Amino acid sequence: QVHLVESGGGSVQTGGSLRLSCLASGYTHRRYIMAWFRQASGSEREGVASIDSDGSTNYADSVKGRFEIFKANAENIIYLQMNSLNPEDTAMYYCAAESLDMRTILRPLRQWEYTYWGQGTEVTVSS
Repeated sequence: QVHLVESGGGSVQTGGSLRLSCLASGYTHRRYIMAWFRQASGSEREGVASIDSDGSTNYADSVKGRFEIFKANAENIIYLQMNSLNPEDTAMYYCAAESLDMRTILRPLRQWEYTYWGQGTEVTVSS
């Protein structure tokens, strides 16, 4: 059973930075994709960034140039470096994962592509 645990959320002021971490356990898939999603109060969950086991990344337009998704040397940890934060980035941030051993994903920032989800970590950006 895959288990995802996010950490690193917190409160910052506009222009500040945070780094989120997602630790995956129980993962035995050779090829995979992991992603960050966020959900603001009263809004739909939206994809932020994804990275697959080959290192290919995708970003939402709203975070391009400000956020970076990357993997640690240990394959079971991914990070989301968030810079130049603004109040519109305030949300609960979720880590998600999916195996690519038997399928491909055409839209890596769509939540229905993912089977495994963490519990979330909250990010608050004040003006």
